[in-house]
Amino acid sequence: MTKLGKNRIIVALDVDTIDKAVELVEFLKNEVGAFKVGLELVNSVGLGIFDEIRLAGANRIFYDCKFHDIPNTVSGATRAAARKEVWMLNVHCSGGRAMMEAAKKAVLDVASEIDIQPPLIVGVTLLTSIDRQALNEELRVPGVVEDQVVHLALLAKEAGLDGVVASPHEIEPIRAACGPDFLIVTPGVRPIGTDLGDQKRVMTPGEAVLKGADYLVIGRPITKAKDPVAAARAIAAEIDSQQR
Repeated sequence: MTKLGKNRIIVALDVDTIDKAVELVEFLKNEVGAFKVGLELVNSVGLGIFDEIRLAGANRIFYDCKFHDIPNTVSGATRAAARKEVWMLNVHCSGGRAMMEAAKKAVLDVASEIDIQPPLIVGVTLLTSIDRQALNEELRVPGVVEDQVVHLALLAKEAGLDGVVASPHEIEPIRAACGPDFLIVTPGVRPIGTDLGDQKRVMTPGEAVLKGADYLVIGRPITKAKDPVAAARAIAAEIDSQQR
């Protein structure tokens, strides 16, 4: 991986119009490594958003689709997503090994059929809005968050996924369990002094990279800043200062 801090930043385009998304891409295309398109944007404006932001300069797109269904359904959905030639997409690890294996096979099949680089597939472990109380009492999963996240990460690796999405607090145990080549994509990253929003398991960008994160998903601290370009550059500089 390149050592440039900006290339580790994935900006979350959590907006609801094409114009807002395109404007952010045009501002930030030279300041960050990728852009995340999630459920709010896709459900607001449709799948044509991928072409719109690609024309605006988004060379790498992370489709934050979080597929979670029976293997056959996820296979079909993943095939369709892969045909959009996105750089990365995700599925929920809690869908099980067979579902994750089906997703991986689907992207490899599409890549072979249309001669493209297969999208990376990462598994969502536990949402960063989930803490131990929610895990134990609401989801009825006993134990601590870290153990459940590592379990799901290992399951994703066994299923052939390229990595996982996990909070900064689980980076080190995942890295220890899954090895140096397993991608860790980290949301829940907040520069010092910014609002935590609905995130509960958070860390600063520099801390997350120092612990071993490959990519950082950052939304509001950049997109809602008075100067998004300056905010992105400050985060990139922080990352550069902490890289091992």
